[in-house]
Amino acid sequence: MTDYPMIIGGETRMADSTFDVTDPATGDVAGQAPNGTLADLEDAVAAAKAAFPAYAALPDETRRGYCSQIAAAIEAETEALAQLITRETGKPLQGLGSRFEVGGACGWAGYAASLSMEPEMIQDDNEGRVAMHRKPVGVVGSITPWNWPMLIAIWHIIPAVRSGNTIVVKPSPMAPLSTLRLVEIINTILPAGVVNVVTGPDEIGAAMSAHPDIAKMVFTGSSATGVKVMRSAADTLKKLTLELGGNDAGIVLPDVDPAEIAEGLFWGAFINTGQTCGALKRLYVHDDVYDAVCDELTKLTAAMPMGSGLDEANVLGPLQNRMQFDKVVALVEDAKAQGGRVLTGGAPSTGPGNFYPITLVADVDNGVPLVDEEQFGPALPIIRYSDIDEVIARANDNPNGLGGSVWTRDLEKGRALALRLECGSVWINAHGAIRPDVPFGGTKQSGLGVEFGQAGLDEYCDRQVVFG
Repeated sequence: MTDYPMIIGGETRMADSTFDVTDPATGDVAGQAPNGTLADLEDAVAAAKAAFPAYAALPDETRRGYCSQIAAAIEAETEALAQLITRETGKPLQGLGSRFEVGGACGWAGYAASLSMEPEMIQDDNEGRVAMHRKPVGVVGSITPWNWPMLIAIWHIIPAVRSGNTIVVKPSPMAPLSTLRLVEIINTILPAGVVNVVTGPDEIGAAMSAHPDIAKMVFTGSSATGVKVMRSAADTLKKLTLELGGNDAGIVLPDVDPAEIAEGLFWGAFINTGQTCGALKRLYVHDDVYDAVCDELTKLTAAMPMGSGLDEANVLGPLQNRMQFDKVVALVEDAKAQGGRVLTGGAPSTGPGNFYPITLVADVDNGVPLVDEEQFGPALPIIRYSDIDEVIARANDNPNGLGGSVWTRDLEKGRALALRLECGSVWINAHGAIRPDVPFGGTKQSGLGVEFGQAGLDEYCDRQVVFG
């Protein structure tokens, strides 16, 4: 059994005890992680604080080069990292699974080298000169979730180090192994203390968001936990980037060909077995094509193999943890009790692992928890509508506002409807596609700030304006 160390100040560190990380496909132990303490956190923050002045003073070109080197180092370890991700999350190696996640990490790290830290000239003429400079904030605290553990760690780490900050990462105890290995790889490239990782109980994350020496917190996870992070960060007025829960609505217009859009709808909803904040979680379908869309999705679902992610034949894996499994079971059973018609799935597995079949539930509506709440799993409610103004109102009638989609042959109409949706990103005839050069973030209770692109990098900077 492999024990994975924390990295603090460039040195590996074990703890007095470890905790098991479970393979959700089998229930077996995938590896052991250190049970870090608040003392370990203090050491990590101190190391990051000590490393900051020299790192922030490095030439910008040096930090650009570091991002490119990190991308290459991750790529060189692709298969080993993918295997590790699969063992701790259950997602398949192939398709939109673990190798895809590692590839995304390479892409995001490499793209960061192109982002600018150059001053922005507001005025430069005979009457004067005004320049806005971007300056690193100091020590960044990062709390990452279990659904895309390595990719989201990169989303937090890379803009921090690209902009001259140092960082302490606290991964989810449900899937910390790939992040521990990632930080170990990064520390072969960066100066000691720039990137640190501490694993352990939730109290470590709470202490991070309140820590006086951490200047910014970046958190990806549930809205409820995001509120706690924001509350505990208030006393020190930390900068915050919060990418929180979503309950994304997709709206299918009557002009579509159901067979043409079925695969896009399926993967929009069920990438990573539905365990993605920006996945399609509520599908509103016009009455004219409702039955046909249901039929096409049902046929497609039957052709999608689910099982151990280590088996190359599978494209879908288990839910990562039993808590999420139980939540999906409860939401589907409630929807059935309220008249929901199960088109496929709907019966939890009794075998080993957290397998829940892809489930389509028709004939439900707003007011049913499966529609109103983020299920974060492989169960999609399909809601019938006939009036476009009414369905826009129903789609917006939710506290979340991360993403949404419109499915239509009329692109101009789709773009016009997109502007009426209350969410941070809207896709036309797709759902959930993100890019390292495009800002991503939510409205309402789906978060604060944005990630990715120049706008995402700027979230890790203070602005200083120099006159003259």
